[in-house]
Amino acid sequence: MKCELTYRSLRSLLVVSIFISSGYLYAQSSNDTSVSKPPPVSERAKNWGVNDTVIVSAIWYEGQLLPYKEMDMAWVSNMGDRKLEKYRQEWNRLRNAVYVTYPYARTAGLLLNDMNMQMASMTSKGQRKDYIKSREKELKARFADPLSNLSVYQGKVLMKLINRQTGNNCYEIIKEYRGGLTARFYQTVAFFFGSSLKQDWSLADKTDRQIENFVKEIDGMWYNNPYRH
Repeated sequence: MKCELTYRSLRSLLVVSIFISSGYLYAQSSNDTSVSKPPPVSERAKNWGVNDTVIVSAIWYEGQLLPYKEMDMAWVSNMGDRKLEKYRQEWNRLRNAVYVTYPYARTAGLLLNDMNMQMASMTSKGQRKDYIKSREKELKARFADPLSNLSVYQGKVLMKLINRQTGNNCYEIIKEYRGGLTARFYQTVAFFFGSSLKQDWSLADKTDRQIENFVKEIDGMWYNNPYRH
């Protein structure tokens, strides 16, 4: 129990340290006003009949509210049953971890970009240090609890995604902005839990390519989908 709590605390402090460091923003914004928006629910309800009681998923498409359902994935493979089942379990585990952690990685990019803009005009180290401390309190209050519930496996995926979003692995980020001693401490603790802050990102790696596919899947369904709110 003590080890588990220690590692949860480590994950919270680690990601907060990452969030308050500098990095590259990977984010997109859309100002496209050409896509029509669905009318309020109260307006749509005026056209409901007495038997319209079945609630289904829907999507607003070209001015119409249409029933919407995502079909289950079909697997086509020449693997044996056992090998295919093992592959599916690993695939689902990684996909779930990306879905859980990708929003945090995107938020990290947004926060880093905002902090970089604020600190760009700061010439005093003391002023910069005070500003980082003020944001650290905000970040701990916002992310400490949810991040402490991540598993070790999800934490590894999160570090890979942060590298993808910022261009730097977590060890480099902490070393540059929190000091080499702090970075080595976190790296040592992570090592004892079978993890590492030096989670690199490269599409030459099979796992990273799969993570990239999941990220594109999420972006296509949510972040870059004009029909989702």
